[in-house]
Amino acid sequence: MRKILGLLFIGVIILSCSPTRKFKEAAKSWEPEIQKLEARDKTETDPENAVLFIGSSSIRLWKNIKEDLAPYPVIQRGYGGAKFTDLLVYAKRIVYPHNFKAIAVFVANDITGSKDDKTPREVLGMFKSLEKIIRKKNKDQTIYFIAITPTKSRWTVWPKIREANALIQAYCKTKKNLEFIESEAAYLGPDGEPIDEYFIGDKLHQTQKGYDVWAKLIKDNFKQTLK
Repeated sequence: MRKILGLLFIGVIILSCSPTRKFKEAAKSWEPEIQKLEARDKTETDPENAVLFIGSSSIRLWKNIKEDLAPYPVIQRGYGGAKFTDLLVYAKRIVYPHNFKAIAVFVANDITGSKDDKTPREVLGMFKSLEKIIRKKNKDQTIYFIAITPTKSRWTVWPKIREANALIQAYCKTKKNLEFIESEAAYLGPDGEPIDEYFIGDKLHQTQKGYDVWAKLIKDNFKQTLK
């Protein structure tokens, strides 16, 4: 009986420490956005051998994603302002309804210069948690992490963002079917700062020229790593 009670106690501790449970309350504000994605799941038919794109508004706002990434078929399921802290809560509802060949993740809002920022190592930890959620249903599909792009709107915290990218890149190198898509060099000009023409007025979201650069980086990586 003591052993049983001990196991139950450990189970309660694990549940209480779960990232999903920890972030659930803060993630409630995104419920309407997630419901919109679920509504699309009921009306849209996923293409065969598709790459599922999930994450922040740069995914959601990519109007020409299907054309830009052709011949790779895509499923677009981004929502504005996505952080790992809410994506972990909603990942099952966003990912599990789909059959896909690979999944691409772009999440760029956990380090922004606010008092609620996560540390680079916390971002790595949350990416690992997302990986585990995806792997529960999708054991062998390749998971791509698209590097957080350097932007002038968040230039003051770029060193921390860069560190988060580096930690995730190093982790991806240790795992099978886990790939990191680098973007830093392509988005920085000769002066070492983000190239203005790749971003709209908010200095955060991309212009079509920026998406053209992104598409090339992503497709070049797919050609090398997507079976």
